[in-house]
Amino acid sequence: MLRRAPDLRIPKHGAKFYRGLRFRLTLSYVLFFTVLLVAIGLLFQKTLQLEMDDDSRATLEEEWGAAKGYLHMEAGRPVWIADATDPEEAYIVERLRHVYLLTDSNGKVLEHSQTYDSIGIDSPQEIFRILRLPQPEIHVRRDSDGIPYMIKAGSIRGDKGRLYFFAVGRAIDGNERTVANFMRRYFFILPGMIFVTALLGWALAGRAIRPLNLVAATAQEITGSNLSLSIPRRNANDELDNLIDSFNRMTARLSQSFDQMRQFSTDVSHELRTPLTAIRGQLEVALFTAEKPEQFRDAMVNALEDVEKLSSIVRALLLLSQAESGQLTLQKTPLDLGEVVADVVDQFQIPAEEKNVTLTATLEPGWVTSADRTQVERMISNLLSNAVKYTPKGGKVHVRVARDREVGWIRLEVEDNGVGIPAENLPHIFDRFYRVRNAQTNYTQGLGLGLSFVAWIVSAHDGTIHVESKPGEGSRFIVRLPAAMASQEIVPEPATTSI
Repeated sequence: MLRRAPDLRIPKHGAKFYRGLRFRLTLSYVLFFTVLLVAIGLLFQKTLQLEMDDDSRATLEEEWGAAKGYLHMEAGRPVWIADATDPEEAYIVERLRHVYLLTDSNGKVLEHSQTYDSIGIDSPQEIFRILRLPQPEIHVRRDSDGIPYMIKAGSIRGDKGRLYFFAVGRAIDGNERTVANFMRRYFFILPGMIFVTALLGWALAGRAIRPLNLVAATAQEITGSNLSLSIPRRNANDELDNLIDSFNRMTARLSQSFDQMRQFSTDVSHELRTPLTAIRGQLEVALFTAEKPEQFRDAMVNALEDVEKLSSIVRALLLLSQAESGQLTLQKTPLDLGEVVADVVDQFQIPAEEKNVTLTATLEPGWVTSADRTQVERMISNLLSNAVKYTPKGGKVHVRVARDREVGWIRLEVEDNGVGIPAENLPHIFDRFYRVRNAQTNYTQGLGLGLSFVAWIVSAHDGTIHVESKPGEGSRFIVRLPAAMASQEIVPEPATTSI
């Protein structure tokens, strides 16, 4: 019978904890401070070792000088000159002779201590080497038990100028014990310091990511009907405040987009319901009351007109979808912008006359741009349609094509003296489905897609569009398109044609 192996996978909640930003920040703090504390401990160890070695070296220098004062060579034999009745001098001499070695220049041992014997008598070669040095040498050696000794070895002169090898030393195992005790105690309390660091890091990490958690909690509460939520700034002007500002701007844009979509749904419903209701009413009347072919024909003609309205709405929505999804490709050719504007202006003369609006144009021929004629005509038509639509009877609409102040650009202006646009609406007029709503424009039908097409067409042709408007004084739309190379070579001022 096969036995199933135990499941060793980490539970999801545990894995989520370990992958959490707070845990990772805390772990980073702990690792950083652990490395830092270990480095500080090792630095203290090295510093303490050097300080204690320097103290031992200074003490050894004093003992070297004192030994040379007490030691004299008489007939090749060492004599320690000290007052035997003075206990202090006797103790000093005894301490100096605790670790010492004296040989002649040939390496023959004249006198040495038992402790130095445990360290090891210097070889003749080593003695010869040290005797040739200009200054005494200090080094560390260990005895058979591993106890370290700091030794100072050099030469001294005796009677008749003879040269002798002399070495004196002192045990420094206390230094090593002191350093070892310090490190042992330091690393004993190190886990406690790391634990405190972890607690502090956990608290600091929690405080640091609190705005992030607030952003996440707020984002979870946001719905299509509750986009007005915003996170208060911390006024620290740091990265988190930038994140909060970005989040609040995002929710504002989402709220605006949802408002536009809701308004668009209302407008589309209204625009579709009106012709559908008319079509149904006309067909029902014809079905139940018409008796002659002419009556059926009139009902069908009226229904077809309403169907055409529906088709125009569907075409506008489809065209906008194709433009935004990149399915609408441009067929760019060299176009004389003045000629294109003249054709479109001719088409709008009749609608303008019907509304008693004067439509004029000032066109400078010869300004060529590389553009898609169909889309450019649609752009101009939308601008003229809006200008005529929002200009009251007796008003004026003027179109101008000329060279822009900046070399390499063509300037198209559509100006009217209509109702104008309030300043608070200007930043949004090119947004999809956006319509300016006031007492003068509420009666005007439309889906708010025309200027969105205009902005897309201008952008697709690498141009710019700008609007200047004041309520009650009219509006002026300024489109700048890049001029083709052929038009840039024209030096004289082209003739002006007025329509």
